[in-house]
Amino acid sequence: MNNRNINMPKKLLFASVFTAFTIYLVSCSENKETKDNDLEKPIAVTVTTASIGSQNAILASGQVEAAQTANISTRVMGRINRIFVKTGDKVSKGQLLATISDDDIRARRAQTEAMIAESEAAFANAKKDYDRFEALYKQQSATAKELDNVTLQYNAAKARVEAAKQMRSEVNASLSYSSLVAPFSGVVTQKLSEEGSLANPGMPILTVEQSGILQVSATVSESDIAAVHLNDVAQLEIKSTGKTFEGKIIQLNPSAQFTGGQYIIKVSIPESAKPDLFAGMFVNVKIPLKDTVQTQSGSVTVPLSAIVNRDELTGIYTVSSSNTALLRWVRLGRIYSDRAEVVSGLSANEKFIAEAEGKLYNGAPVVTK
Repeated sequence: MNNRNINMPKKLLFASVFTAFTIYLVSCSENKETKDNDLEKPIAVTVTTASIGSQNAILASGQVEAAQTANISTRVMGRINRIFVKTGDKVSKGQLLATISDDDIRARRAQTEAMIAESEAAFANAKKDYDRFEALYKQQSATAKELDNVTLQYNAAKARVEAAKQMRSEVNASLSYSSLVAPFSGVVTQKLSEEGSLANPGMPILTVEQSGILQVSATVSESDIAAVHLNDVAQLEIKSTGKTFEGKIIQLNPSAQFTGGQYIIKVSIPESAKPDLFAGMFVNVKIPLKDTVQTQSGSVTVPLSAIVNRDELTGIYTVSSSNTALLRWVRLGRIYSDRAEVVSGLSANEKFIAEAEGKLYNGAPVVTK
């Protein structure tokens, strides 16, 4: 009993010492962390005041395309007998590209030839009767009624010959659709069917793009289209290569009914820029404006370099009252050249960090230059 009483104070003493030692270690760690934070060197930043933006250029996205593209199809139904080209082949105007089975059309042509022979024979016989009765009528050996009947038969036979010939022309036209030729010189860019497949009227079999003549097709929003005019100069940049050059707006579609409110413009490509360009390349299009205009609704704009992207969110750094970087989430609108419209999250005349000499993070100490 006495030994138990003697051991209890020892256990309490050990627990008290352990607790005091733990508190001492935590205190030292906190003091060290505070000291390290105090010694962290502030990041030098440039602070700018947000202001109402102005627009000096229109930005659009586009693609390089051939000036002329044709989908090669047939107007008759039949099996595809042969396709003489493949994707990437160069073709010349009038070159045979594919043939469609035309046995039924040739049978119809044989029938029309027989009809023509029959109708011509009937017409020759009717003409003899007409000539004979016309002579008899002049000799007053035939009545006017008899001449009228013979004349009617003659005209009917003549009409049947003409109808048979027109039918032959129709069959010949259908027969020509069974041989598909290139409408212009160019390159085969797509092969959409194979030999043995059933070709239907209007179904594309091949796509041919005109070679050597390239242009850029871009879309402009309805709020900007009024500032775009024919023959305006546009600055073009190929996204994949960074190649830049100037073109001229050669076509402007005045309707956006089928393009979702986007107006299509065509921009020419100079001959010097065509080497190493291929249809389908993406292009950044910048159309400088002759007069600087205010952005819509007098909105605030900031440099694109000041925008911070975090997954699906965009933000901008401001300076807190304790001189630390404070990341503020904002919602962006349209892009004007090298600036972005801030729809919400930043007001006019509010300060934000435009440049920093180090990597910013939320809570980082900063000092303005």
